[in-house]
Amino acid sequence: MDKTNSKFKLSKTTKSNLITYLIVIIAYLTVQLLLAGGHMSSLMEGLLVPLCIYVILAVSLNLTVGILGELSLGHAGFMCVGAFSGAFFSKCTQGSMPDMLRFLLALIIGAVVAGVFGILIGIPVLRLKGDYLAIVTLAFGEIIKNLVNVLYIGRDSDGFHFSMKDSISLHLKEDGEVLVNGAQGITGTPHDSSFTIGVLLILLALFIILNLIHSRDGRAIMAIRDNRIAAESVGINITKYKLMAFSISAAIAGVGGVLYAHNLSTLTAQPKNFGYNMSIMILVYVVLGGIGNIRGSIIAAVLLTLLPELLRGLSDYRMLIYAVVLIAMMLLNWSPKAIEWKERFRETYFSGRKTGKSETAQVSQTGKGVK
Repeated sequence: MDKTNSKFKLSKTTKSNLITYLIVIIAYLTVQLLLAGGHMSSLMEGLLVPLCIYVILAVSLNLTVGILGELSLGHAGFMCVGAFSGAFFSKCTQGSMPDMLRFLLALIIGAVVAGVFGILIGIPVLRLKGDYLAIVTLAFGEIIKNLVNVLYIGRDSDGFHFSMKDSISLHLKEDGEVLVNGAQGITGTPHDSSFTIGVLLILLALFIILNLIHSRDGRAIMAIRDNRIAAESVGINITKYKLMAFSISAAIAGVGGVLYAHNLSTLTAQPKNFGYNMSIMILVYVVLGGIGNIRGSIIAAVLLTLLPELLRGLSDYRMLIYAVVLIAMMLLNWSPKAIEWKERFRETYFSGRKTGKSETAQVSQTGKGVK
């Protein structure tokens, strides 16, 4: 009986993963109960899909920052690539196939295109370290946003037409339509996003990332993060595993972008949604939730998305508060004095516990001797 029961015991990793999935499912069921009872305002209801998007972005960025150990500020660029590629596909195929099939294909296309961009950018960029990597990825995000703003794509009976000047230079026929109109973006994207789909995509992203972290590849990625020279000395392919983590992170960000694009009637590449502030906001979710802590990223994304709406009087100072929190957490995690203080506290705390245990053991042994 003992041998049979031992086969069905779950490992510590599996239990931790199941708890993470269970937290998301319980949150989803709670929200559904609130919606069914009419206890949620329309404003909060409108935040449900953006909430899912931010959770997906935070979890995916934590794979790069927390697990791989590289600071990337171009996550909004990958989100932008996925959003526009998915929206462009949906716009082109609208009415020609079932809605759910079209949206599923848009998600796949957004993930693939963003993943390919992650590989293309990662090959030269991942040779850099620290601040240099952050600056180059930040530049990538800004370049992508500006390229989309000058891109014009139209379609008529002759096929597709491209231009980087204006929509008139497309020379469309009477039956033609402009699909991507420069800074005005893509108009008329099907509204396929929903809270249920967002939660399913969160669970899918968690399944991919958590299984990667606890796999052999994940251990190799974390070995590179902890000590690159030692990892390379035991035969770990540094370039391969860095590109793997970076491209998977970019692909999941592309999925978040597709979900974002199908939640709006008009998709535009503006600084507020695909600019520097978006990348910093996602990074704040990761840092505040704990670098490398996937569950913490989920909680931080939810709290920092809901708090500005609950405390609307401080909405003008949101980015200032994010900046202060980000600087404070970075100082706490990476400042030599802060690290020294934490080590001293840890040594004092654990040595105190060990001393207390040893004294208790001595007393118990003395008591046994007296008896």
